[in-house]
Amino acid sequence: MPSLDRYRADWPEVELDLSSGFNFAPLPALRSGELDLVITANPKNLPGISYVPLFSYESVLAVSNHHALASKDFIDPEDMADQTLICYPVDRDMLDVFVQFLDPAEIEPATIRHAELTVMMMQLVASGRGVCALPNWALEEYSSRDYVTAVSMSDAGVWCTLYAAVRSDQADSKYMMDFLDTARETSAATLVGVKQTDRQGDPLKAPEDCL
Repeated sequence: MPSLDRYRADWPEVELDLSSGFNFAPLPALRSGELDLVITANPKNLPGISYVPLFSYESVLAVSNHHALASKDFIDPEDMADQTLICYPVDRDMLDVFVQFLDPAEIEPATIRHAELTVMMMQLVASGRGVCALPNWALEEYSSRDYVTAVSMSDAGVWCTLYAAVRSDQADSKYMMDFLDTARETSAATLVGVKQTDRQGDPLKAPEDCL
């Protein structure tokens, strides 16, 4: 929303509208012209679609403050074998917890439970009904208030990149390039725990990493 607010002030003549829904296929809608931009962490190699990295983030596991996993420095895939995993009702190949964490280790959670709203996920996690994986920047609102505990998945963490998908013939238009620049700059300034990326989606090194 901070990105949209800033962009609206700079481009008042551009109409802005949001579409969401778990039964909605956004990338085909982008190709057909129903949408002009899609935010996704799961880029697909589709003709006529370009992806611009916005930032990198860590996908972390949310557990209740009294959960046995809350005291661990990081979660191993095997720790999930007896857990109820709460996730959005989307294909598992769109969920980082499966693609980058559980599937490579050939581990399945004991139970999978679906919830459409993040706030409902947090209610279920806080009450000990299961665990869920969310981006660190989305979970920070709850973990900073000690509502739930955030734990890294693996010692290196599960790092992902969020992209803006646009039609290739619009990627260089001034209004689109300005929105992408605004989104990158505003996200870096307002979201906790994200890292800026280069044009290939690789995290930019901090000055101290270059020493």
